[in-house]
Amino acid sequence: MAESKSIREMLVPGKRLDAGRACEVGALLLKNPRKTGRVLACLWDETPGVANRAADALERASCRRPEILASWKDALLDRMLDASENKLRWNLALMIFRTPLSKAETERAAAILRSWLDDQSSIVKTSAMHGLAGLTRWDPSLLPEVMDMLRLLSRSGTPAMRARGRILLKQMEAGKKLPVVTGALHENLGGDANPSTTRTAARKTLQALRYG
Repeated sequence: MAESKSIREMLVPGKRLDAGRACEVGALLLKNPRKTGRVLACLWDETPGVANRAADALERASCRRPEILASWKDALLDRMLDASENKLRWNLALMIFRTPLSKAETERAAAILRSWLDDQSSIVKTSAMHGLAGLTRWDPSLLPEVMDMLRLLSRSGTPAMRARGRILLKQMEAGKKLPVVTGALHENLGGDANPSTTRTAARKTLQALRYG
């Protein structure tokens, strides 16, 4: 109980979308993956900023060690169902395909991510694209749909979506690993870009990508 409380206390400081100490909590998970469940429980915290930073910490840690999510895929899928915070959504979209999923679980995740393509947030939509591309690892039958989606959105989406779509298409058509995107990407964007900063956001999106 004390450890759980201390982890939550680490996630409290900061405004709704601030990273706060998420990076520290992520590093803690890399050293002690057994605490993953305690961080994951904070995804349901009544304080949105705490839930957002918990998702950020989990995403950062699972980027390095995806196996920490293996025991928690049901919880992640359940949280996706009613996630409404933008930061929560985009981190869940980037995490869900990192753990092995059955065909039914993959379709469940895909259905949610498809709905997020209509989100008002460009970052959420861009992450949903990436998540759908990642799900093809567990269900290759999604490939035709996902490739068509990427071709369309790489031409007609927001600048960030077009940039990500082109990169994903290039990697998938070459049979290479998908780009690994961490929570730092979206912090660099500073939230959803407004009309006067969309080109800068697109450049930062490209600069923030690294390959696994």
